[in-house]
Amino acid sequence: MDHASAPGLGSGSEAMQSGAAQPNAGAGAIFDLDGTLLDSLGVWDDVDEIFFSRRGISVPDDYQQAVSPMAFPDIARYTIDRFHLDDTPQAVMDEWNDLALDLYTTRVRLKPGARDYLAHLKATGARIGVASTLMPSLRDPTLDHLGLAGVFDAVCGIEEVGGLNKDHPDLYLRVAAEMGVEPRRCTVFEDIVIGVCTAHRIGMAAWAMLDDSSRSIWPQLKAEADGTLRDFTTAPAILA
Repeated sequence: MDHASAPGLGSGSEAMQSGAAQPNAGAGAIFDLDGTLLDSLGVWDDVDEIFFSRRGISVPDDYQQAVSPMAFPDIARYTIDRFHLDDTPQAVMDEWNDLALDLYTTRVRLKPGARDYLAHLKATGARIGVASTLMPSLRDPTLDHLGLAGVFDAVCGIEEVGGLNKDHPDLYLRVAAEMGVEPRRCTVFEDIVIGVCTAHRIGMAAWAMLDDSSRSIWPQLKAEADGTLRDFTTAPAILA
């Protein structure tokens, strides 16, 4: 695919408009979705509120951070065990999916500056990929809704690495391999501390998105990451 004419990306960056040199050739950017590339975590707040209210339970303050690095089936099992629910993991996941799908394909938006930043990276020679714990049944319709289907050089989920969460390096390494980029030339964009630390363990740079839903861990993110963002208008023009 011609990077400068990828579907779903406008000519938002100066590099794309001018056909400038490619300072990011050989580099790769790996994006988390929920809370990083997507302004979406409010969806899960709504899903949690509805799910728990149906069972007469208030959502604990630590719940979202506790489950954020987990795979979807692990979140279901954790929720059942923690709250002593009678549901099966599959029933819990089906209920969450039903609640979330409509919200993801109607309400979710990209973080400010994200579309232009993706266009800039591709125009300057970078490969771009997705490393997400979001299930394909939600991830793929959401990317399609946002006009990003076919834009990324690699889109991978934990189902492709044996269900291993982001405290393992496998997902990031899988995306790097599919992009054809050496890990040391990759920059990861994440909103969780575990993701930032795992990226560093395998020699990748890591920038942290300071999402409003994760204010409690901002000090940790700032301490661990190579840089921090509130949106993509100030993202690094040249990757590591």
